[in-house]
Amino acid sequence: MAAQPRRFRPVLGLVSVLLVSLAWAAMPARADAALPAWTGGINLYRTGVFSTQKSWLWCTAADVQIMRNMNYGRTDHSATAQSRYFSYMRARNKYSLPLSAGVDPVGWTAGLRYFVDRRYQLMSSATFLGALRLAVVRMRLTNLPVAIAVSRGNHGWVLHGFTATADPAKTSDFRITSVRVSGPLWGLQNSSFGYDMPPNKKLYPYELARFFTPWRYAPKRMIWDGRFVSIQPVP
Repeated sequence: MAAQPRRFRPVLGLVSVLLVSLAWAAMPARADAALPAWTGGINLYRTGVFSTQKSWLWCTAADVQIMRNMNYGRTDHSATAQSRYFSYMRARNKYSLPLSAGVDPVGWTAGLRYFVDRRYQLMSSATFLGALRLAVVRMRLTNLPVAIAVSRGNHGWVLHGFTATADPAKTSDFRITSVRVSGPLWGLQNSSFGYDMPPNKKLYPYELARFFTPWRYAPKRMIWDGRFVSIQPVP
């Protein structure tokens, strides 16, 4: 990535049984009666939730911090917390990875389940659209953000909002018209359209597709190569 001041090592990885996101075409789960009224979209972002990663290696830890802030109404941005999340997740990696490779998807999922919400599950999807449609359905049903592996697994973002032509909690006949994302490199390395953009960035699906790309870890073959990796809250 030419926009980055240094090359990122893949920060994700997975070898346990993957949940394959082929269910997006099916009718979504029944909506909870307590869900907010549908107004054309949702956005879980609010002032104070965003955190810049305090280390080049801590994108997944900063994502956990952002998602924890969203879920619990907090405004924590401390390096101490990010260090704790990173250490916790590294210890639960499935693969033995060098420190420069950071956290793999198994470790990242463990961190989200422990620090944010137990409903988070690792997903491996065959297509971009399948991954995104399932993500917005689950975001709508749980009111929780989604973690996505961008740049072929080199980096992690938070997907926390979207607009659609119909309520994904009520019908599968909907089209996603935009999404909202935040990448924790903002503040450490800034770009108007790249890694990373200002928090709460609005993107059209075709724009997100430039970043949310199939997994590829160059040093070795992995079983989710060519698939779209995300961590989604399952209602």
